[in-house]
Amino acid sequence: MIKFSASILAADLSDLKSEIKRVEPYIDEIHLDIMDGHFVPNLTFAYPILDAVKKCTKLPIDAHLMVTNPEFHVEKLVKLGVDRITIHVETTNHINKLISQIKENNIEAFVTLNPGTPLYSIEEVISDVDGILIMSVNPGFSGQKFIAKSLEKIKKLKEWKTKFGMDYMIAVDGGINEDNIQTVVNAGAEILIMGYGIFRNDNLENLSKTFRT
Repeated sequence: MIKFSASILAADLSDLKSEIKRVEPYIDEIHLDIMDGHFVPNLTFAYPILDAVKKCTKLPIDAHLMVTNPEFHVEKLVKLGVDRITIHVETTNHINKLISQIKENNIEAFVTLNPGTPLYSIEEVISDVDGILIMSVNPGFSGQKFIAKSLEKIKKLKEWKTKFGMDYMIAVDGGINEDNIQTVVNAGAEILIMGYGIFRNDNLENLSKTFRT
């Protein structure tokens, strides 16, 4: 079954609790983009927002670290009780250590890479992670157009998963909407991270029924 992950970057943050409750029946988890204004050209949610989100929902929370030096944040996120931590391979020289640290605390460890980063950059850790997130836009802002070349990465991950008997999840983030969602799923995506596609979708109930049942 396909999972829908709601990126709150696209929600009405002035009424976050209501926004989460509105989409909660049609999603499987909450995606929190933590940006430092350095690795990506935007500055977003920090620990108080994560704490607030946890009070709004019992759904699993994925903390996506779009930050330089993610090692500074892993311990705090573990203590705050997130369910998954996603780390960019481009941001650290200690990716193996961070994956081990996350998994030792019974939290899912995902690794992600930007559209311009080749898949071979994660080959050394692919057997250690719970999932791989393919960025199908350049990270930083909601509402961008899906980068079609991302489909080749998704297909390759699906091929590797089958060929080598691996059990990682394949997640995709960026520009997914009703026009391309079937293509993304057919390529091999299992977790669809959507912002505008969830919070600004008048057809969310039907979309959810189609892909989650």
